[in-house]
Amino acid sequence: MRKIILSVILITILVLTFVSNFMLSDNPIPAEAVKFDTGDTAWMIVATAFVLLMTPGLGFFYGGMVGKKNVISTMLQSFMAMVIVTLLWVFVAFGLAFGPTIGGIIGDPMPNLFFQGVGTNTAWSLAPTIPFMLFALFQAKFAIITPALITGAFAERVRFWAYLLFMVLFILLIYAPLCHMTWHPEGIFFKMGVLDFAGGTVVHMSAGWAALAGAIFLGKRKIQKVNPARITYVLLGTGLLWFGWFGFNAGSALGANGLAVQALGTTTVAAAAAAMAWVFLDKILGHKLSALGACIGAVVGLVAITPAAGFVSIPHAIFIGLFAAIVSNLVVSKFPKGKIDDALDVFACHGVGGMVGMLLTGVFASKAINPAVGDNQGLIFGSPTLFINQLTALIVVSLFAFVGSYVLFFVVNKITPLRVTEEKEELGLDISQHGEFL
Repeated sequence: MRKIILSVILITILVLTFVSNFMLSDNPIPAEAVKFDTGDTAWMIVATAFVLLMTPGLGFFYGGMVGKKNVISTMLQSFMAMVIVTLLWVFVAFGLAFGPTIGGIIGDPMPNLFFQGVGTNTAWSLAPTIPFMLFALFQAKFAIITPALITGAFAERVRFWAYLLFMVLFILLIYAPLCHMTWHPEGIFFKMGVLDFAGGTVVHMSAGWAALAGAIFLGKRKIQKVNPARITYVLLGTGLLWFGWFGFNAGSALGANGLAVQALGTTTVAAAAAAMAWVFLDKILGHKLSALGACIGAVVGLVAITPAAGFVSIPHAIFIGLFAAIVSNLVVSKFPKGKIDDALDVFACHGVGGMVGMLLTGVFASKAINPAVGDNQGLIFGSPTLFINQLTALIVVSLFAFVGSYVLFFVVNKITPLRVTEEKEELGLDISQHGEFL
């Protein structure tokens, strides 16, 4: 049956793309094409490449943490996100995220089906200095990494084809609505004044809550305590993530400007502060200073600063990194691992880190850093409005992402089993799912 379904998908894509010029409406080049800023365009091309590099970086980061017999499968889950989500984004998901609004919750995909109207001679309203297609491709990289982040929670026990189906449904039904509500000018969170510079709600909170739902739904691994296969992979993955995150955050300024530099600066110091806080706290709690701890701490700092990167000062970014690392470290140590098997602590790091970052954006956002903040500055400047908005969005997103993802896991499991058998789990996913091994 699966062979038939895959054959139908391939044939359908071949036919639709071949006859696309007959199906889609013409989009003639405007009489006077928009004149773009070459510096902004050059930077955003580079930033887009930076963000894409984060996904294979995540593959190394996760792959090094799992047992040796699951390294290839874990890394491939990230790699296939680049494959599947890229095409899904072009076909329909970009329109769902950024198309004409339907009630401020989701976009109408029809005007941008197969990237119709997403060209190099027009611009997105909030990114007028770069081509529309460049903006769309930059956003594609955010969509790619989000389901890849989730995989760490159900590592070493998920069937690969079921994961691919979940990934498609998650992008269409969870990620795209959150993206529209947060970043589209007509989205309900955007109009509320919720601030999310580069993806605290859209990427990290949604992935974190989905990860928790997946860990609960799939149940515990047969053997939860495994030795990491390659700590060196984790170090390499962290370096690639940190490098790519400059595109993630500084690129979200959508231009080569002072705001991009500010976001680069806050990203740098938050990651460093969080890595330091994590290893210091480990030592305070009686543990050794570990490479794994330093890497996890740095990533938590990068997660937490993401929603705030273009809204806060350098000292406040350091506070965010320190505070997020302490909170996430404590959540990791107190997480009920015997009951909920979040294999790589995705919820404690990405979910909690994203929530801390969202709330602290409501504390420290300053119009002196970014005039777009307006008069509703952070709590520390005397205005409670922004903080209340951030807290409201946090609660809504948490409920939507967790409940929605749990429902998707349930649906996928009805279509095809999500979990491998005990025999295949014991054999390892590299062999059982892919016929390969280290």
